[in-house]
Amino acid sequence: MKVVAIGGGTGLSTLLRGLKQFVPDYIQSLTAIVTVSDNGGSTGILRKEMNIPAPGDVRNCITALAEDEDILTQVMQYRFTEGEGLKGHSFGNLFLTVLTKITGNFLTAVEITSKILKIKGKIIPSTDSLVNLVAEFTDGKVIKGEVEITEYGRKLVAKIKRIWLEPENVKAPQEAVEAIMEADLIILGPGSLFTSVIPNLLIKDIREAVLNSPAYKVYVCNVMTQFGETDDFTASDHVKALNKVVTGDENKNFINAVILNTTIPPDDVLKRYLKENSEPVVADAGNLSRMGLTVYAKDLLEEGNYARHSPTKLNKTILEIIENLKVKNVSV
Repeated sequence: MKVVAIGGGTGLSTLLRGLKQFVPDYIQSLTAIVTVSDNGGSTGILRKEMNIPAPGDVRNCITALAEDEDILTQVMQYRFTEGEGLKGHSFGNLFLTVLTKITGNFLTAVEITSKILKIKGKIIPSTDSLVNLVAEFTDGKVIKGEVEITEYGRKLVAKIKRIWLEPENVKAPQEAVEAIMEADLIILGPGSLFTSVIPNLLIKDIREAVLNSPAYKVYVCNVMTQFGETDDFTASDHVKALNKVVTGDENKNFINAVILNTTIPPDDVLKRYLKENSEPVVADAGNLSRMGLTVYAKDLLEEGNYARHSPTKLNKTILEIIENLKVKNVSV
């Protein structure tokens, strides 16, 4: 079974940390295609000053797939809390930056780092070009930059109407396209719909490969909405937004199945999120089924102070999908 996971942020790294447990018994080939449009924090500073693609999400995914999360992995994730010019930077981000400058190639830097940490899979940035995420809101305002888009959305004055990359004609690495075309299973998400998942699909090569790949395609829907981005979105609204980007028609599916959380967070957790204008995504399984999609609706909530997926529960569901595909002879 060849599996490709597409996304960014903490969602993708959490997913990968679980999926690596299935390598090589259930998954023979695991590839993560990671967005590089982040412009916040240490990543944003390095992007601007060193003129390289955003390293943060890539770093998180590399460490998530590390065979043994030992001291070296901890070193890569270490964030400086003091020191002029160093405070706020992750060592892993600096390491990727140095390797990029030495080799002259961001993809090579990622590959070398992956070998050093002996990762159980492959990490491929969705592009090695410097890109910016740009969004037009329903009030006509055009905002440039992932962080700026999120901050404007939090003002609750408008919603995202359209989103794109600048420059728009960037290329994806050929190995990313090949991995998608050869995949048996493609997993999109979990993660911020407009700033973690969709940015990858805005790259034409990635979008067309996903659309044309014979792989079984699964979307892991978020547990909570994100204000200014997915306010009032049901699960089917998330799928329609993905459809619009990939097929050009919100009602034309390219996804085969959706994984949904059906559990409401505890009251104290829920109230905290509601204060931030974030609420549980409505698991409208009926609408998804009417759209022709297979629905895996389950309790996927992690216990604790945050409303997020339980890696164990999510991975159990993905393993169920893999087993179903094997039974149907979709893959060997």
